[in-house]
Amino acid sequence: MFALNELVVYPAQGVGRVERIESQEVGGSYVEFYIVRILCNSVTLMVPVRNARNVGLRKVCDHEVGTQIMESLKDRSDFTGYSGQNWNRRYREYSEKLKSGDLRDVAYVLKELLLIGRDKDLSFGERRLLEQAMGLITTELAHALGKMPEEIKSYIEELFQDVLVRPDEK
Repeated sequence: MFALNELVVYPAQGVGRVERIESQEVGGSYVEFYIVRILCNSVTLMVPVRNARNVGLRKVCDHEVGTQIMESLKDRSDFTGYSGQNWNRRYREYSEKLKSGDLRDVAYVLKELLLIGRDKDLSFGERRLLEQAMGLITTELAHALGKMPEEIKSYIEELFQDVLVRPDEK
């Protein structure tokens, strides 16, 4: 399914590289594992080969999907905001989206939190989710589009420049 040295994405962790495939005895039978090192923090994950898709392990998106994600960040028509939702409910919803492994969901969370932050202070948990979403997006899009993560982050910050400066700070 995945090859040695292939870049893959593990949900909520980000882009990693398949370092090796090894077999280990578990419960009396041998199980093959992908050994994946997450690039941003060097965490090593063991993902059972037969369950890799079930846990959301996937290839890094291609250039076309990366471009679509960048374009989707410009569109604010799907912004639902925080209409009546408390931060705890949003936090749970956004956490689930980040764990889904779907880059579109991660982009949605990033955009929502940046836009909510325009009108009010984000809770500590929401700020952590914002940082996580930004890290997941910038790392994967950098690999998909052949750019540096800092370039992607700068582009996103520029897109949301009007949002990043709150009205009371102008």
